[in-house]
Amino acid sequence: MTRESTEDQASTPSLAERITGALVGAAVGDALGGPVEGYSPEQITDRHGGRVHGVVGPWNGDAWRTARPVAPYHKGDGHVTDDTLMTHALVRVYARVRDHLDAYAVADHLVPDLMTNPRWIPELEAETIPLHRIFLAEKWLVARLHYGHVDPREAGVGNIVNCGAAMYMAPVGLVNAAHPAAAYAEALDVAGAHQSSYGREAAGVFAAAVAAACAPGATPESVVAACLSLAKDGTREAIERVCAEAARHTDFESALGPLREAVAPYDTVGPDYRSPSLGARRPSRLHAIEELPVALGMVLVARGDTRHAVLGAVNYGRDCDSIATMAGAVTGALGSSVPEEWAKTVAEASRLDLWEPAATLTGVAREVFARDVERRRAHERAFAQLGGAGCSD
Repeated sequence: MTRESTEDQASTPSLAERITGALVGAAVGDALGGPVEGYSPEQITDRHGGRVHGVVGPWNGDAWRTARPVAPYHKGDGHVTDDTLMTHALVRVYARVRDHLDAYAVADHLVPDLMTNPRWIPELEAETIPLHRIFLAEKWLVARLHYGHVDPREAGVGNIVNCGAAMYMAPVGLVNAAHPAAAYAEALDVAGAHQSSYGREAAGVFAAAVAAACAPGATPESVVAACLSLAKDGTREAIERVCAEAARHTDFESALGPLREAVAPYDTVGPDYRSPSLGARRPSRLHAIEELPVALGMVLVARGDTRHAVLGAVNYGRDCDSIATMAGAVTGALGSSVPEEWAKTVAEASRLDLWEPAATLTGVAREVFARDVERRRAHERAFAQLGGAGCSD
């Protein structure tokens, strides 16, 4: 090995570093976005006297328990939300299966984990089962799979179409690191238990984005290119439109309005996030979730920098905890450092070890890759025996 290649290898983030960056970046983005979720950039500025630049407290202060009875959660103060709870739950499924996952793994392992294993839930400030925190679109998993006994591959049909499945698909991309097509296919299978239509499509494309970001030499542009090579229908068009606009900006401040304008024709929720339109979250080949295109756009605007991308996502408002989760995962997988002060604050406030799931998933990813190599070689041997390799008919 030449000195130049040794230096290149040393400067390239390792698999463990990329997985850690992605999972910690996702959790930090989630925690920073939580307290301003559902509001517009203008409302966020009015509430906080300017843009958000780090961890902030609950929107309604000490009245967080009663201000929104349908969601009595302590969002803010560094608390992660259901995005991170579901991401870590999926890591635990990988740790148990130690191979690629499918919709049946969701039924057999993820759903029981949500129902039977009490954990510290930061937003509830209590130890309880995750089912008590996840929202209605995720409780659907339990209702359909555990109580309804629906075929896991079809259980997502009928659920609202949102980012519920996409928000926790980063582990699928990490297990398939540097292989976006495989990540896309696996995530579509996993997400079939949870979502349909463009919600399921977004899950596949987000996993592909994370996998593409893990490739040596990956850039924000190469990640977007990988997404566009796989995405279908409205999801592809929305990503293309938003990322074309994002390429014109180098600072999130100037990008906030233009990115919203670019994604608006594909978003079904409408201009008022808290009062969705009549056609909101219904299946369609023409539409897309808002979160993934905007997250990719912010990654481009930030030139792959985690701090800048996460802050852009947070200050965008609307479903910004999920947007920032996705932006943090992609930039972390690219190798951008997650601000240490953010990670430390979120870990302490949420009473979570943000690094242990990454160590676990790194081991699983290596095992799965080894199995993939064995399976591929067995197929090559069988195909050769059929006269298919290097032989003519």
